[in-house]
Amino acid sequence: MTNPPAQPPTRSIPISDRRRWEAFWVCVSVSGFTILDISKVNVALPAIETAFGAGSTELQLIVSGYILAFGLVLVPMGRLGDQRSRKSLLLIGLVLFTLSSAACALAGDIWVLLAARLLQGVAAGIQMPQVMGTIQQLFTGRERGTAFGLFGAMIGLATAFGPTIGGLLIAVGGEADGWRWIFWMNVPLFAIAFGLVLWLLPELRRPSRDPVSLDPVGVLLFGVAVVALMLPFLFTTGSPDDAPERWWTLVVFVLFAAAFVAWERGYERRGGSPLITLRLFRVSSFRNGTIIMAAYFTGLPALFLLTTLFLQTGLGVSALHAGMVTIGFALASAVSSWFGGQLVGRFGRPVVVVGLVLVLATVVGLAVTALFIPPAATPWAMAAVMVVGGLGGGMVISPNQTLTLAEIPPVQGGVAGSIGQLGQRVGTAIGTAVGLSLFYATIYRETAEKPALEVYHDAYAIGLMSVALFVAVAFAVALIDMGSRLRRDRSGAGEA
Repeated sequence: MTNPPAQPPTRSIPISDRRRWEAFWVCVSVSGFTILDISKVNVALPAIETAFGAGSTELQLIVSGYILAFGLVLVPMGRLGDQRSRKSLLLIGLVLFTLSSAACALAGDIWVLLAARLLQGVAAGIQMPQVMGTIQQLFTGRERGTAFGLFGAMIGLATAFGPTIGGLLIAVGGEADGWRWIFWMNVPLFAIAFGLVLWLLPELRRPSRDPVSLDPVGVLLFGVAVVALMLPFLFTTGSPDDAPERWWTLVVFVLFAAAFVAWERGYERRGGSPLITLRLFRVSSFRNGTIIMAAYFTGLPALFLLTTLFLQTGLGVSALHAGMVTIGFALASAVSSWFGGQLVGRFGRPVVVVGLVLVLATVVGLAVTALFIPPAATPWAMAAVMVVGGLGGGMVISPNQTLTLAEIPPVQGGVAGSIGQLGQRVGTAIGTAVGLSLFYATIYRETAEKPALEVYHDAYAIGLMSVALFVAVAFAVALIDMGSRLRRDRSGAGEA
């Protein structure tokens, strides 16, 4: 096994067990609120479309723009938190998230809403690496598995309960302005979180006095590469007016991605702190776990978004009832995240493999349900299928998080956790853009040729194909990792 990169010294501050768990629950709450804002906005897209006359590109940017800004800020803020005060950065992120949420709620047109969503994403990117770095530093050994199990349960609950909460707020606030309530909800939640962080979160170590490099060139190259990759999908609607030239941006993506890798390697050789510490990927557990999570999160959020859109726009289900379809996923994932966090120490990667099999089965089951179950019974059947997905999802997130960071020293917890989060957020942005482009392009292409329900069936099924592909990639990498671990264990036993 390749040794992890050399670490700078850390100066930890002792903390009691009680204060550790208080700090943990504060961090978990912040992460839950942050992830909740991704999924609860999904059910608001039809209402926002009606309110502002927004097109498919603008609607995709409301989701993907937030996630992209989130992802681009993660790693620099993770490094800053590793060397400075995580608590201070977390407080800054909470203030910015509160203000930008209020700006979203007050938006008078789609462009103001998009700008405020980008600011929300920046705030989320400041917050999340401080959460990950704090948990990594608070716990070791079996306790870390337990902590990440609880963390995974919260992420699962926030992801799956988001559509239900969003639908409820739209039902209470009305179709015209209910979507604004989704953003107003953040203001008291994040204000309370600010108070809890200020009161309960300790400084875990004395900040370093060494200068911090945030690698602005690396951030710029990476940002251009990701935007170039997403653009052709954001502008794919299925209309004959879609410019074929948009696919040339993929060439820009390849050029800037290559330039980014070359810059990062050279920057690190010159003694700088690159945006992504490529040497971390020499640790096989970190490398494989990061790829698994990136592929998984490229698929799964699109699954929720496509399902709520299909139910609302295709079957005419209310936002509240469309959101409630995911409740079974939320509850099942919370339970299986807890057990998965306990089982991963004993069984390792096979726990993740089993979880991915269940998620793949869920994707297929949802497509079959949409195509063959009568419309009146479809939401109920989908809710049942979602329970299976929740059981699988809980066995993926927290166990994989534990395995990914197992060989990474706590002093690099912020930047390592941020790289993993970066893969998840960028994957979510790309997967959402791909899934929605396939969904809307199919509707546009087939509307004049087929009955409305059949068009939405096709759009949903084709969108789910992209979800299945990304989850299958995660499954393949998990199998490869499991095989390499078995060979390494046998080799170690033979040498002993």
